[in-house]
Amino acid sequence: MLDVGPGDDGAEEPDGDEGGGLAELLKVHDPVLAEIMRGRLVAEGIDALLFDAGFAGLLGGAYPGVRLMVPRRDLVLARRLLDLPKE
Repeated sequence: MLDVGPGDDGAEEPDGDEGGGLAELLKVHDPVLAEIMRGRLVAEGIDALLFDAGFAGLLGGAYPGVRLMVPRRDLVLARRLLDLPKE
């Protein structure tokens, strides 16, 4: 199950990225699917990260999901590459 929404935890990239930091692209409840999606974005040149992925192994199915994060400047392109609905 995918929870697609405009999440933002206020995380900033360490290098002071001018694009506005990171934004949550979506939350995925399957850590393997999250890694596949991250790999697709990285292959296209988007610096995608997974937040909370470690909890999947620790908590099994009782966790809120893995957050797929991208630079805010790449949010629209990432949605298009993964064929996600527009916000």
